[in-house]
Parts: sequence; C-alpha cells; structure tokens
Amino acid sequence: MITAGIDAGSRAIKIVLFDIQRQTVFATAVCDQGTNQKVRARRLYDNLLRENGLGHKAIRTLVATGYGRHMLDFCDTTVTEISCHAAGVLHHVSDATTVIDIGGQDSKLIRVGADGKVRDFVMNDRCAAGTGRFLEVVSQRLNIPLDALGPAAERSEHPAKISSMCVVFAETEIIGLLAGGQSCENIIAGVQRSIAQRTVAMGGKDIAPPVVFTGGVALISGMKEALERLLELPVNICPAPQFTGALGASILAAKYET
Repeated sequence: MITAGIDAGSRAIKIVLFDIQRQTVFATAVCDQGTNQKVRARRLYDNLLRENGLGHKAIRTLVATGYGRHMLDFCDTTVTEISCHAAGVLHHVSDATTVIDIGGQDSKLIRVGADGKVRDFVMNDRCAAGTGRFLEVVSQRLNIPLDALGPAAERSEHPAKISSMCVVFAETEIIGLLAGGQSCENIIAGVQRSIAQRTVAMGGKDIAPPVVFTGGVALISGMKEALERLLELPVNICPAPQFTGALGASILAAKYET
C-alpha cells in the first residue's frame, strides 16, 4: 500500500509517495510554487504517479500540508505542517526532542515529547528576516548563488552584525555594510548568524537535544554550524530536509481512511 503527502509550501511544492509496508519513501518530486499552486501541485502529482507506473487508485490516502494545503481540494484531507514535520523527523530520528524548521517564508521550533507527540511549538511568520527569503535577498544583492553562500561564509573572519528585524531594512543595512568596505564573506556569515539567532530566540532556554534541522534552509551549508554555535548543542540535519513535511504527511496519511 502506498500513501502520498503534498507539502504546498511558501516557496516550493514537494511530494512524497510512501510505502506503508516497507516504511520507506517510494518516490519524490518538487517544483517551484508558481502562481497557481493548485494546478502545479496536481500536475506534479499526476506526473509523479505516471513516472512510477501508478494510477490514482494505487494511492490509499493523499494528505496535504503547508501554507497552500486548503487549496488542494483533490487531496483527501489536510494536516498542519507542525504535525507533519514532527512525524517526518521522527521517522528518521526516533528520539528527536527539538525540531527546527526554517523554510522560505517562516521558521518554527517544535518540541516533541517522549511519547512522540508534539508538545508545543513557536513560529515566526511575521517577518522573513529569520527565513530562507533573507538568504535569497542576500544572494541577489551580492550576486552570489544560493549554493555558494555557505562556502563564502566559511571564509569569513569577522561575521558582520545584522541588527535589522525586517528584510527590507536588513537589505538597506547590507548596502551600507558594502559601502563601508565590509566583505561579502563577513556579510553572509552575519546573515546566517542573524537567522540562527532569531530561530534560537524563539525557543528561549527550553531547547533540548537531540535537535533536528529541517526545511530548505537546512540545505544551505553553514546554517547548521551557525545554529550549533548558538545552541552549544549538536544539530542533526534531517535526511532530504526539504521533503520532511511531505514525508510526515504521507506517514500520517496511513491513519486516515479515504
């Protein structure tokens, strides 16, 4: 039996097909969000099934999560991204206690109890200064590809201090730093530290290991290390972190009947 999870995120649409018997990922797909999330999600889903020789009836249950989950009316049900990220992480790290999810437009810190259930969570969705959007702005402003930001930050000698709480003002601050002779490497390292600081601050003093990092930003080298320096704890990057929400949705789908 196969279930499916679609994470209609703020920046990308991710799909996971999950083999219930084997408890393994059967197939995945991802595409940019675009302007019509419902159409793009349906097309991506149909193509994934066709590429794997599956018909729609082969999928026991299809669950949607993420920002755009309520727009995907072709799915059987919806589940919050909080529950899905927790389930996705626990599939890989069964004793995870803290989940840090940094996506394109928001960041979350999720606490998981000993019973594997979500204990509580905090979320920053008021400003993109603590999210992947900040890294995109920096990439565009410095004309450095996203996948090159991490290596550049590693060459930093003194990370720049980024104090603005808003991406718009932070971009202006970055322009000022460049005009003042600050290196791109120091600015990138400063931005990574700023994102980590905002995320860690959400959890206060109640951040316990094991800590697992998910979301697209986990793919940017240097972010894991920035979190570890502030937490003074090891941080594990979840396998295929961009798909964690969709994976969790496909796992939780087994609990629902169509």
